[in-house]
Amino acid sequence: MRRSLPLLAAGAGLVLLGTANAQVLKGHNTSAPVDFSADRIEVQDRADRVVVSGNVQVTQAGLTLTAQRLTVAYHDAKGIEIDRLDASGGVVVTRGDERASGSVAIYDLNRRLITLLGGVQLSQGANRLAGSRLVIDLATGRSTVDGSAASGPSGTSTSSNGRVSGTFKVRQRPN
Repeated sequence: MRRSLPLLAAGAGLVLLGTANAQVLKGHNTSAPVDFSADRIEVQDRADRVVVSGNVQVTQAGLTLTAQRLTVAYHDAKGIEIDRLDASGGVVVTRGDERASGSVAIYDLNRRLITLLGGVQLSQGANRLAGSRLVIDLATGRSTVDGSAASGPSGTSTSSNGRVSGTFKVRQRPN
């Protein structure tokens, strides 16, 4: 099954405030084909969705998303057009040395927004950032990591202290 859709990526240029902002998906080809593979793919035509489960892997132009389950919501207008992707179960998104992970990812293709929830970890090389929610705006390339102790899956807290934390590499200068 192949579809064209953008996915997520974690970025650099992180700024720590109450929330942290990052520029992501710079130069990513969102029109490239998307490949799905999994242990099981079930098409539910009456519900206009596809359920992909078991060792799910989605790739597009250098981006890779892995999860245990992915639900693809679509509509049929001159062929199938994807509206939304919901991934769960150890979601990891990688591109080069960039990596984002969380419990759940929601990708709204119509609004061009990706939201990662639940113990979010964001890294690029030696730089690390952690929070409870990551929102990526694909239209602007801006991402925000939120540290609020919002409720996650099953009503559990997604952040133990409600703050964003990070570690950033400092340029080494000769003494």
